[in-house]
Amino acid sequence: MTAKLTRIDEREVLRYLGAAKAPDPELKERITRLSEELIAVTVPRLVWRRLPLTADNDYLLAGEDIRGILKDCSEMVIFAATLGMEAERYLHRAQVRDMAQAVILDACADSAIENVCDHFCTDLAALVQPSFLTDRYSPGYGDLPLSHQKVIFDVLDVTRRIGVTLTDSGLMLPQKSVTAIIGISDKPQRHRRGSCMGCSMYSDCIYRKEGRTCDKH
Repeated sequence: MTAKLTRIDEREVLRYLGAAKAPDPELKERITRLSEELIAVTVPRLVWRRLPLTADNDYLLAGEDIRGILKDCSEMVIFAATLGMEAERYLHRAQVRDMAQAVILDACADSAIENVCDHFCTDLAALVQPSFLTDRYSPGYGDLPLSHQKVIFDVLDVTRRIGVTLTDSGLMLPQKSVTAIIGISDKPQRHRRGSCMGCSMYSDCIYRKEGRTCDKH
């Protein structure tokens, strides 16, 4: 499977910006223009592995939450996805030129990496049929620590294969990157639309900081 970026959802961008659902025409025009420019320069990348849920792979599951998600699963998939350095450099140039524009572009990039992850999950669901997938679950959510990024990086050889590096604090560079775990089960799984579990905005989510969720849930 290859990484795909096909669209940036204006509604998601507005949520990330904390903007009104009926934005002014100028903001809508800027989101459309910046989304098109970002898609044009982005070269998304992806790496993944399908593994059995066995005692040998138990070290991949840190915390009780992820074990609960995978309780009915016999296999799991771990993956890493990124918008790549091309998008990262474009974001940095915007920060130098115009910070107001850079804020909008950053929200566009958050929606973009979600689109890449959603495409992967859709392709994976087709690949594993007639089995079923759980929601994706990322380090930093629940009791799966952000430090668990290192384990995923080592198993997938992320830096060599798709060029994403990991800081000592567990943050990824390029910043618009995601790692996650997905379970594969022979039973249908409950899904939450737009789950927080794999959202790239989880750590900075303005809704979560206010004790609520965005209307994707």
